[in-house]
Amino acid sequence: MFHILTTSAALAFALGSAVPAMAQDIQAESPAQAGTAQTTTQAAPADQAGATNAASQVTAIINSEFPTYDGDGSGDLNKAEFSKWMLALKQQELQTTGATLSPAELTQWADAAFATADTDKSGTVSKEELTRYLGG
Repeated sequence: MFHILTTSAALAFALGSAVPAMAQDIQAESPAQAGTAQTTTQAAPADQAGATNAASQVTAIINSEFPTYDGDGSGDLNKAEFSKWMLALKQQELQTTGATLSPAELTQWADAAFATADTDKSGTVSKEELTRYLGG
């Protein structure tokens, strides 16, 4: 149990701002925002190296913890399995920030996270989908 908590904490740390960003609604870009995004310069090599390192950490933690949350051993996470893992991460974030969400808000957040992560709309989330979703 301690291993799960410490590894989940490490995943939350490795994700940096990814977990809080998952809780935010995705808003459509206005044409002005889209034009601004096109003129943005590319990340510096040091930023890319840091992102690669964070992605490697996320991938390693997912590979390590995936079997813990894949309760039926199918190799994919169903909605309940996915939600259990993401809500554990969300609870850690809330404890760290001191923010609160109602049970209904947590359920809504987990449902939206699952819908976003399940890119092939199969009703399950694979390791690859989870890695992409969490920024790995």
